[in-house]
Amino acid sequence: MDTSAIVAVIAVIVVLVVAVLVVRPMLRRRRLQQRFGPEYDRVVQSHDNRAVAERELVEREKRYRQLELRPLSSETRERYSTQWTEVQARFVDAPESTVGEADRLVTALMAERGYPTEGYEQQLADLSVEHASTLEHYRAAHDVQERIGTGEASTEDMRTAMLHYRALFTELLSTGTDGEPDTGRPDTVMAGTAGGQDLRGDPGDLDTDRRDLDRDADRVDTDRRDADADSRAVDADVRDRDGDASVAGRDVPTDTGARRMEDEGRGAAADLDGDGTTDAERGRHRTAR
Repeated sequence: MDTSAIVAVIAVIVVLVVAVLVVRPMLRRRRLQQRFGPEYDRVVQSHDNRAVAERELVEREKRYRQLELRPLSSETRERYSTQWTEVQARFVDAPESTVGEADRLVTALMAERGYPTEGYEQQLADLSVEHASTLEHYRAAHDVQERIGTGEASTEDMRTAMLHYRALFTELLSTGTDGEPDTGRPDTVMAGTAGGQDLRGDPGDLDTDRRDLDRDADRVDTDRRDADADSRAVDADVRDRDGDASVAGRDVPTDTGARRMEDEGRGAAADLDGDGTTDAERGRHRTAR
């Protein structure tokens, strides 16, 4: 082999090495970005080194492949869909507890599908592999759930939390059904219905839920304002009654005081001559004389 041939072989080897060292990581990065979406950027930002962040995402994929995810039967899907409708209907009367119910229902559905539910952070990691598109919804809803415990969540926050929970709930319900792979992408699965409801998270259904929750939230706010107004009215009535009782205590004489005032009045009326002597006393003086 002449020198030119040797140089050509070496050049090919160098190109292959460069491809392995440079192109392969680039391809892996693109694949991870496409699969994890916004979660990729979040994980990268949480680490000082991009390579370390990407290794974490690869480990999530490995753990996910070891999970024994189960498909949902039509009956199970319909049962969960009905439960969600019932939970959402209670929002107007008890928004705080309803958000908690929604959180527990989503967790129960995760367990039904075969996802581990031993910890919130691990739930996020496991869900991120195939449900990255709705993971931020789950985070936002969970944040509101925690703020409810400290009294920092408004009715609008709770309404929004219900919509966030609904996004993940719908995706979990619409993927991994009998005969379907768990792709985590509602737009790639076959249409499924439960109780007449499209379970793929149709935008029209989500808009309807949003309008319903908006209306319920407005009713909750109105009821609370009415309750506050009634409470203020009751307080005003109590203050008025307390004030009347106070005035009566100063101006209305007691029975003993009334009798004394009546006696004094009769005595004053009997003193016709204005000399301080009553008619009865003058009668006694005349008898004595």
